[in-house]
Amino acid sequence: MKNLSIDAERLWDSLMEMGKIGETLAGGSRRLALSREDGEARDLFVRWAKDAGCTITVDRVGNIFARRQGADDSLAPVCIGSHLDTVPTGGKFDGVFGVIAGLEVLRTLNDADVQTRTPVEVIVWTNEEGARYSPVTLGSLAFIGEHSVEYALDRVDVDGISVREALADIGYDGPAEVGNRPIGAYFEAHNEQGPVLEEHGETIAVVTGSYSSRYFVITVQGMAAHVGPTPMARRKDAMVGAARAVLEINRVGNAYGEDGRSNAPHIEVYPNVRGVIPDEVRVSCDLRHREQATIDEMEADLRSALADLEEELGMGFVLESYFAWGPMSFDPELSELLRNTAQDLGYAHRDLQIIAGHDAVPMTEITQSGLILIPSRDGLSHNETEYSAPEHVAAGANVLLHAALAKAEIVSGAD
Repeated sequence: MKNLSIDAERLWDSLMEMGKIGETLAGGSRRLALSREDGEARDLFVRWAKDAGCTITVDRVGNIFARRQGADDSLAPVCIGSHLDTVPTGGKFDGVFGVIAGLEVLRTLNDADVQTRTPVEVIVWTNEEGARYSPVTLGSLAFIGEHSVEYALDRVDVDGISVREALADIGYDGPAEVGNRPIGAYFEAHNEQGPVLEEHGETIAVVTGSYSSRYFVITVQGMAAHVGPTPMARRKDAMVGAARAVLEINRVGNAYGEDGRSNAPHIEVYPNVRGVIPDEVRVSCDLRHREQATIDEMEADLRSALADLEEELGMGFVLESYFAWGPMSFDPELSELLRNTAQDLGYAHRDLQIIAGHDAVPMTEITQSGLILIPSRDGLSHNETEYSAPEHVAAGANVLLHAALAKAEIVSGAD
């Protein structure tokens, strides 16, 4: 079975073909969740999956399940999943690599006339990025029951378009109930989105767990006034308060060692018009750290700093928790399987903890879940120049192939 290998050229060509949908001038991808471009990408995936002999199921929140039958189709499938949506200035690898690698696994099984005991499915999750609809990993969270279906469908974007409306617009408001299907084991492959593998000359990371991540919204309350006549000494400019808050967020991320992370990735300004001093600014705040106790300290530090700013500037600073995840661990059995698979295939590998979120994280709540990473050039992701080399893309798909086969069990073929 070690001689069984994916078709590296076909995999790369499919990845590049998918990347043409929503392609940007800088060579990246823009496929916001449930946009026209996302719909086109879904259509292409479904066509390819049907060509590979799969049956297609779409659930009410738009998650797609492409199923290759097993010898005993009553058994829970072994699943490989990821996403096709991107951030506004995304690359051609984040998410889509995992989907196309899963599809290549199915194509390879067909080429070798392999029959597995259990079915094998490839899943496309809805709105992993959270760039258009919040929260992130919306489709997989609805699947595991963390959010209700109605909650997911009622999310709206900045233009007031709901998930329900957007799904109908692109034809992916599926009939299947959400979460009403067993999963025997779940695998995901992703680009690293960081520099570790490249710096160490390694090909595969087996993800054992995650950092703690907390997401907040800081509301700075000032006072609206005319930008001209109002004396500087009398101003309560919420934008100035927000700028100071952003500096504190950055300070906190740097103050707790190399494992600390912080960012203010999104700002909303009200009334956001010329001529009016802003009276309210909402600043998103992301804190991450490897250690749970340390992220508690980071949050306490930020709250204290905001209280000091409130007293100094005479404005309101309210820090509200929006969501949190981690620390968590991936299934030890699957991690060991992925580790041994990489070793058997001759790929240099290491264990790693993720700092970014993936659909594989919520899946740990309902089944065995395993995640691997491949190198990202210069550690870049969520960037139009994001890149992973063809040989690394092929390696990740080969690890998926053999790990999935170990769980799905070969009944015939692949002699």
